[in-house]
Amino acid sequence: MSVLWAELIIEALVALFVVVYLWQTRDRNLENLSPAEELKRYWIWGSFVLMYAFAVFIAAYYAEQDATWHQTVIRDTSFTPSHIIEFYQSYPVYIILGLTLLMYALTRLPQFAKATSLPLVILVASPLMIFPNVGLNEFGHTRWFMEEVFSAPLHWGFAIFAWGALSLYGVLVTVCPRVYSLIDQVYLGAEVPSASTVIENPEACINPLFCSCEKNILPNK
Repeated sequence: MSVLWAELIIEALVALFVVVYLWQTRDRNLENLSPAEELKRYWIWGSFVLMYAFAVFIAAYYAEQDATWHQTVIRDTSFTPSHIIEFYQSYPVYIILGLTLLMYALTRLPQFAKATSLPLVILVASPLMIFPNVGLNEFGHTRWFMEEVFSAPLHWGFAIFAWGALSLYGVLVTVCPRVYSLIDQVYLGAEVPSASTVIENPEACINPLFCSCEKNILPNK
């Protein structure tokens, strides 16, 4: 149990630090962000997305090992050794990474500064909801003692919320046109919409034609 308490305390402190730090150090002058700096921030943000995807994969791996545990050992507590690692370590790790990539996007990328990206919210919030579902799962196993029917309705929440991670593809479709246009500008000198234009019209920058900066679709100056 000492490992469990250490995990919970450390993870809560790290999550609080990440959210407060990213908010306090937010860019208050996004309108004047240079294309080179914006592109750099997309690479940093992309690294968070990759780490998040890997953390979700690792959490899924621990979910499988937990299933094998329950096939061989009858639980006598909600805090089994497999649960201490799966529910209270691997899940909070990807949740913290999800909050990090969300806060970074909201505070440092013009595309997400004033508009809400549904794919991004689903990407972070849906897997996050697996953690509250743990409480329902443990209550159900304590009351009905279903050891261990994987297809039981009690487990449906894990699968449904995990599917939310597939919205990663929607996030990529959202950001790739803007990243592509920034690469054109930084390395090839092409004209691209400014950060202030993206802030005011983030939906349009999803359109590849807009990001290609054809003169007939550039905003009027």
